[in-house]
Amino acid sequence: MQEQTITYEFDRIADRKRIDFIARSLQNSLPVNAKILDVGCGNGVISRHLGRYGFNVTGIDVSEKAIEKAKSLNIYSNVKFMTKSAEQLVAEGIQYDAIICSEVLEHLNNPDALLDVLNKSLTNDGKLIITVPNGKGPRESLVTKPVLKMRNKNNWAWKLIVNIKKSLGYSGTTIQSAADNLDHVQFFSKKDIQLLSVKHNLKIVQFGKANFVEDVFPFSFFSKRIKFLQKVDCKIADWLPYYFTGGFFFVCEKTSS
Repeated sequence: MQEQTITYEFDRIADRKRIDFIARSLQNSLPVNAKILDVGCGNGVISRHLGRYGFNVTGIDVSEKAIEKAKSLNIYSNVKFMTKSAEQLVAEGIQYDAIICSEVLEHLNNPDALLDVLNKSLTNDGKLIITVPNGKGPRESLVTKPVLKMRNKNNWAWKLIVNIKKSLGYSGTTIQSAADNLDHVQFFSKKDIQLLSVKHNLKIVQFGKANFVEDVFPFSFFSKRIKFLQKVDCKIADWLPYYFTGGFFFVCEKTSS
């Protein structure tokens, strides 16, 4: 495939690392015109990125707000967005050469139900790419879980944190999704994803890591302003044992049931 200069819609190195992992995995295994489904596509960042390579991408999300944003940003004729659930696609009998499920499973009360649907929507030789935060990693352990606990109490400590975050420029939103609720309700270890994969007749054929402590306050205060620190942090994550990483990347294939 011809080399091209890559431009990104975001600045964060960990986000680039994740989207590059997804793009390379598909480029190395699928034809250019392959059909790809981006489940829980949010604002469509991943869908549009894959669209530039010629893939036929369908991005779906149950958030109308996110899909409206995705459509407004889309410039590719081979990329389309719909407010639709994955279950509806199965009912329509549509299958895809690859399915992206990036930063989605941690938001679901019943991730098994979605994985069952995705397996049915995947061709026999297709690829399912899953990315999730490491539920026992630095960010989930030191930021997400404590913050959710304090928010549920809604006491003075939570209000103080909200005010401090606002003063430091933290909005609480992500570039990947404009959905109103981005809470994490699942906290996956690597073993959890391996067990889920086996349960749904999938085998993991490729594995990758995200970052280390770049998005954990107070490190994030400096790293969000200094890209070099983000690059170093991502490299450190690759060197360290997997349980130190902030997130996991998996490429899965179907096995015989």
